[in-house]
Amino acid sequence: MSTKGYIAIVLHAHLPFVRHPEHTRPLEERWLFEALAECYLPLLAGFDRLRRGGIPFALTMSLTPPLAAMLRDPLLSARFDGYLGRAQKLAQKETHRLENDERFGPIARFYVEHLIEVRNTWDHIAGDVVGALVSHADAGEIDLISCAATHAYLPGLLPVRPALRAQLRIGARAFEHLTGRRPKGIWLPECAYASEFDGEIARAGFRYAVLDTHGVTFARPRPPFGHFAPIASSGGVAYFGRDPESSKQVWSRREGYPGDAYYRDFYRDVGFDLSADYLDDEVGPFGTRMMTGLKYHRITGATEEKAPYQPGVAFERAAIHAEDFLTNRIAQVKERAAKLPVFPIVVAPYDAELFGHWWFEGPSFLENVFRRLHKMRSGGETTLEATTLAGYLERHPIMTRATPAASSWGAGGYGDVWIGSESSKLWRHVHHASRYVAWLIDHHRAESGARGRALDQAIVELLLLQSSDWAFIISNKTVAPYAWARVRAHVHRLRHLGHVVQKPVIEPSDIAFIDDVASRDNFLAGLASEPLRSSFE
Repeated sequence: MSTKGYIAIVLHAHLPFVRHPEHTRPLEERWLFEALAECYLPLLAGFDRLRRGGIPFALTMSLTPPLAAMLRDPLLSARFDGYLGRAQKLAQKETHRLENDERFGPIARFYVEHLIEVRNTWDHIAGDVVGALVSHADAGEIDLISCAATHAYLPGLLPVRPALRAQLRIGARAFEHLTGRRPKGIWLPECAYASEFDGEIARAGFRYAVLDTHGVTFARPRPPFGHFAPIASSGGVAYFGRDPESSKQVWSRREGYPGDAYYRDFYRDVGFDLSADYLDDEVGPFGTRMMTGLKYHRITGATEEKAPYQPGVAFERAAIHAEDFLTNRIAQVKERAAKLPVFPIVVAPYDAELFGHWWFEGPSFLENVFRRLHKMRSGGETTLEATTLAGYLERHPIMTRATPAASSWGAGGYGDVWIGSESSKLWRHVHHASRYVAWLIDHHRAESGARGRALDQAIVELLLLQSSDWAFIISNKTVAPYAWARVRAHVHRLRHLGHVVQKPVIEPSDIAFIDDVASRDNFLAGLASEPLRSSFE
C-alpha cells in the first residue's frame, strides 16, 4: 500500500540526575523509581508484546544522558529493586485487608498482578532498561535520540558560548558512551531554539530536532507546508514542528484523553489514606507521607468524591481513545495530502512519563495505537504509516530551507518558565560558574593526576548545575528548596575543585574531597577527560 502520510510519536524521556549515596532512602530518588515502575517498564512490556505479536511499530524516543546514567547505575538499580519489593509487599498486604471488600478488593488484587508483570519485565531485561531500548532501536522500532548533556535551557547559555557548545557536544558523546550508539537526532531541552546556536547543533553532529509549532510556522521565510513537513536550516539541521491538534487531544487538562472520568486518579493514594503504622516502610523520614502507587479511585469528575477505579473499563477506554486518536490523525493527513505536494507528517511529542506515571493507562493507549493502525493498514482502511523522525528523513530528504523562529514549549512559548522572574536569580550562578570553569580549562587543560580529576569533576558539577530542571522546579514552586540546595551544592563543589586545581601542593584532604564528590556525582564516570575538556573549545 502506498503511503500518503505519516504519524511520528516522539517520547521525551528525561529526569534530572539525582543520586544520594550518603542517605539510605532519599525521597528524591523515588522520582526515578516511580518512573521505572509506572512508565519505562510498562512501555518496554508493551514494546515486547508488539514485537512478539508481529505488530510493526515505530516511534522516536529521547534518552537524556542524566536518565541513561541513572538507569545504568548499580546503586540506583539495587535501590529500585528494593523499592519494587516494598511495593509488592504492600500490595499483597492490601489484598488481605480488603479481602471482603467488594469495591476495593478487586483493585488490590489487580495491583498484585500488575506489579508481578513489572517485576517480570525488570527481571527479563536483567535490570538493563538502556540495553532493552537499544535492542528495539537496533531492530528499527525505536529511533533513540540524545539531548544536551544535562538538559540545559540552551538560550540561557548564549552569554557563555563555550558552555553552550559543551552541552551539545558532551550530550552527543555521553549518549554514545552510555548506549554504544552515536545519536543522529537531538531533543532540544524544552524544545528551546535560537538561531544563534543552530550551527553548534550541526557541528555537534545532530541532524534533526523537534520544535514547538511556532518555531517552524514562524520560520523565515514562512514554510509553505506549515508544521506538516520539516524544514532545513542554513546549518543543515532538519526541524520538525509539534502538531497542536494531536498535542491537545493528549495534553489538554480539559479535553485531553487522560482526563477521562474512568481513568485512574493520580492524586488519591493509599500513602495518604492509611495510617503510618500500617504503611510501615512506605512512610518517609519524620513521618513524611509518600505516593505508594496504589490508587483505588478513578478521576470521576470535578468533585472531591471519587468513585472506585475499574481497571477493565479504564483499559477499554484506552483502546477507544487510541482509535479516536488515529481517526483524527488520518483525517488530518488526508486533508493535507490533498493540498500539499509533500507527504505530510504529524509529529506528536510528549513527555514519556505522561504514559504510565501521570496517565496510568497511557502505555496501553500507545500499544493500542500501533495495534489498531496495523489492523487498519492490513485491511486497506488507511495509508497512514507510523514512522520515526529518522525514517521520514531517509525517505523524504528534500526540504524547504528556512530559519526557525526563537521558541520553546511550555507556558507562553518563549522560555518564561526557565528565564522568567521566578528563576532569574539562578542564572547569575550558572553564568559565573560557566565562565570560571571555561577559564580553568583554558589555563589547566593538560593537568593530570589529582588536579586532572578535580578539573574533570568541576566540569561535571557545572553540567549538573546547568540542568533546566532546577529553573522549572523553582518557577513552578514544587520542591524549590531542593532545587536551590542542588544549585548551592554544585556551585560550592566546583569552586572548591577549582581551588584544588590551582593549588601548588595537593594535600590528603584534597584527595578525600575529590573522592567524596566523585562518589556522589558520578555522572559521566568513565567518560575520558578529552571529550569533557575539548568540548569547551
